[in-house]
Amino acid sequence: MPAAQVVLSLLRMNQVRALDAGNLTVTVDAGCVLQTLQEVCEKAGFLFPLSLAAEGSCTIGGNLGTNAGGTQVVRYGNTRELCLGLEVVTAQGEIWDGLSGLRKDNTGYDLRHLMIGSEGTLGVITAATMKLYPLPVAQLTAFAAVPSLEAAVQLLGLAHRHLSAGLTGFEVMGQFALSLVTKHFPQLRVPFQNSDAPYCVVLENSDQESETHARERFERLLEVAMEDGCVVDAVVAESITQARALWHIRESIPLAQAQEGLNIKHDISIAVSRIPEFVRLTDALLEQAFPGMRLVNYGHLGDGNLHYNVQAPSDVDAEDFLKTQEKAVNAIVYTMVDQFKGSISAEHGVGSLKRAKLEQHKSPVALSMMRAIKLALDPLNTMNPGRVLLRRCGVALRRVRETKPRYSQTG
Repeated sequence: MPAAQVVLSLLRMNQVRALDAGNLTVTVDAGCVLQTLQEVCEKAGFLFPLSLAAEGSCTIGGNLGTNAGGTQVVRYGNTRELCLGLEVVTAQGEIWDGLSGLRKDNTGYDLRHLMIGSEGTLGVITAATMKLYPLPVAQLTAFAAVPSLEAAVQLLGLAHRHLSAGLTGFEVMGQFALSLVTKHFPQLRVPFQNSDAPYCVVLENSDQESETHARERFERLLEVAMEDGCVVDAVVAESITQARALWHIRESIPLAQAQEGLNIKHDISIAVSRIPEFVRLTDALLEQAFPGMRLVNYGHLGDGNLHYNVQAPSDVDAEDFLKTQEKAVNAIVYTMVDQFKGSISAEHGVGSLKRAKLEQHKSPVALSMMRAIKLALDPLNTMNPGRVLLRRCGVALRRVRETKPRYSQTG
């Protein structure tokens, strides 16, 4: 009979403990909702840059446990890059206080990075010290139609050169993905829906210089991109309201796809320079194997992360397609990811659904190291059992339970 399991909620641990303006850090409970933290920091005159579609409900502890990404990774990195310290309850019930907020500390192994992204399998994160940034003076958003994925990558290169560190977001969206937004959320005005351009891009520039200078540089980037042929047409938001509307289109794609029906999801990462080739070859293989299937391709092109999802043909039942074809679709996509030396999980983690796939697509050496870490820190498999690692790790853990220490007594 399996051991009883409990679900631990930290939602009542939701306080912002301290904001250190001089150190540009904020210390916060793990149960604090991301949007709440953003708002507290903004009121104090600072930016906490982690931004996700689920920011109104996701928590900092969850963001750290899964090393969440989001739309500003291209400048600020994943959650891992924003964390300077953690408070963690170990599998033995001890509390590790690592909330110092130091940017330099080379005293042995970095336990913080070990816990981040471990999905609760090594300990329970109860608090964190996170980096802050000054609020940007200028924030500009554009929505551009591009003639190909190659052109989107070319535009990304131009954006890096023209905007440098000011480039904070760069998202790509296939026209089919955008058509689902138009179909299911007709109140949203999607630019360039009648364009022949197969992809659109949302890009954002945040800067500390004046609004006028930032806008001149941003618009010059788009002019050069049009001259080079990597942008067909573009609109630049004239207000914060317009900027939010453009981002809302991008963030509505997952909801629109769900309205269309069940689908086969992939959260993959590929080197940015190789994404066009990956998509071209994998699209062809999937179309050959599943004629009429529809690809909902969108995501964080700036950091090489695609949400490369497969929707059933329009005349096929979505639930039946998922049930009968998911394994075959995954085999094609993940085989191609391996060939391009990518990752089968860019930002969504492994959990229980991808445990077996991790065994198939991760280096045996890497898996062995992971099992050793799990065994050392959680020998009784107390923390989030059945997630991330399975089988061989479980066997080793059972052996630990079954091995009783032997004592000798002398009188």
